Amino acid sequence: MSVTNRPFRFSCQAYRSTSAREWRELARKIEDLGYASLQVPDHYIGPGPALGPTGHSAQVLAAVPALAMAAEATSTLHVGTRVMCTGYRNPVVLAKEAATLQLLSEGRFQLGLGAGWLAAEYAAMGIAFPPARERIGLLAETLDLVRQSFAGGPVDVRGTYVDVTGFSAVPVADPPPPVMVGGGSRRVLELAGARADIVSVNFSNASGVLGPEALASSTPERTRRKIDWVRAGAGERFDDLEIEIGVYFAAVDSGTGGGAGQLSARTGLDDEQLSAFPHALVGSADTICEELERRRAEYGFSHITVGEAVVDDFAPVVARLSGR
Repeated sequence: MSVTNRPFRFSCQAYRSTSAREWRELARKIEDLGYASLQVPDHYIGPGPALGPTGHSAQVLAAVPALAMAAEATSTLHVGTRVMCTGYRNPVVLAKEAATLQLLSEGRFQLGLGAGWLAAEYAAMGIAFPPARERIGLLAETLDLVRQSFAGGPVDVRGTYVDVTGFSAVPVADPPPPVMVGGGSRRVLELAGARADIVSVNFSNASGVLGPEALASSTPERTRRKIDWVRAGAGERFDDLEIEIGVYFAAVDSGTGGGAGQLSARTGLDDEQLSAFPHALVGSADTICEELERRRAEYGFSHITVGEAVVDDFAPVVARLSGR
């Protein structure tokens, strides 16, 4: 199956609930609306002078316990991380948490991994922020570890950043969860193409700030270049990949959220630029469906993630395209 005709799959990224009841109800709504999965990112610090200048919103819920509760509250919804920062936890702990989520969700977990980019958060948490080469090296060796851990048997990774041996991993993740690797740099996307099951194509966040530089890194031209990097890393396995993208700016004409004008004000993109921007979708449900099919043909995007703010507005698109 080619990446350009892989069936569509839709996810909702959420993390803002402030009570157990609200979180369970949101998970069940996402499931009832036909989304394939609920994804939670991996950030820890709240509002304040560390986070404010970065343009990144505060994440209320931590990923692992939130996903465990969401899986327990639902029956078919998959849950996943988008994406766990490999610099924030010991890789053995990460692998065991992932295998446990896969076991307790009865095979409904997806492990997303990234190299980390939000330097201000590292600093606020008292964690060293190594150069990109080292962060990507840790990501690559963590992939080795989680693959071994999911397979069962002895774990033995003797790398520069991960040095682990002398035990067998439990629990065994059977079947193992799919692994998604996300990012926007050449090295991360080539690694994702070579080693991941799902590739998440994202902004290039080398500046550590969500702003004009991040948007400029994801124009149609720059996004085509990113797909070329994925293809270069994947080689003959390219068509076996699922390629995911986050729609961070969405305005469905029939929905209750803000319209295209508000999105233009937020992004600085005019109507024409916004309609073609790979991380935005605007217009009627019909227009958005047509645009998603066009982008699947051009870029290979079949796994589409939207934010919880538009989960209802986007439901007609999900209903029409899921599995097509």
